[in-house]
Amino acid sequence: MFHAVFTLFNALGWIWKKTRRLNLCTLLLTAASWLGLGIFYGIGYCPFTDWHYRILYKLGHDELPYSYIQYAVERLTGLHPPPELTQIVTVAALSIALTCSCFLNNRD
Repeated sequence: MFHAVFTLFNALGWIWKKTRRLNLCTLLLTAASWLGLGIFYGIGYCPFTDWHYRILYKLGHDELPYSYIQYAVERLTGLHPPPELTQIVTVAALSIALTCSCFLNNRD
């Protein structure tokens, strides 16, 4: 549940004035993880996905996609979009959220 809420907050937290600064922080941490930790673990690395997947493996789930977003889409909708499409949409969503968050935090 935490992972899903964190992901939604990253995507939408810039909308409300009270959460904009925290949202900017979480977006920057996410981008730093994807790019910074990604140097060592693979671009797009997320420690929350790693943690979440470790739990799912222990619960017997062994065929998990690389991306948590891919996993969430498949689990919630039953659809299996191409991983490349999911990656493009995920990066676009982060980019849009980060742009909106930076603009609105600067404006405020």
